Amino acid sequence: MRKSSSKIREEIDRLHDQLKAAETKEAERIGRIAVKAGLGDLNIDEDKLADLFAEIAGRFQAGSEKRRQAAPKPGRPAEGDA
Repeated sequence: MRKSSSKIREEIDRLHDQLKAAETKEAERIGRIAVKAGLGDLNIDEDKLADLFAEIAGRFQAGSEKRRQAAPKPGRPAEGDA
């Protein structure tokens, strides 16, 4: 059954609202952590701070990717196991 364009638009609007709420929740969480870490007291340009956050995120993303690559594949024994 095909959805009408108005139903699809309603669904898109609902999803936009959900996305906005999720982003707000994430921002509040990161903000609380940043304030606890003392970043609220720093006199630093927002662009510089954003670059530093991106660098930190990259470190964690790269680390998790390395761990995933190093993990044994399901059904295969790890090296040294037999």
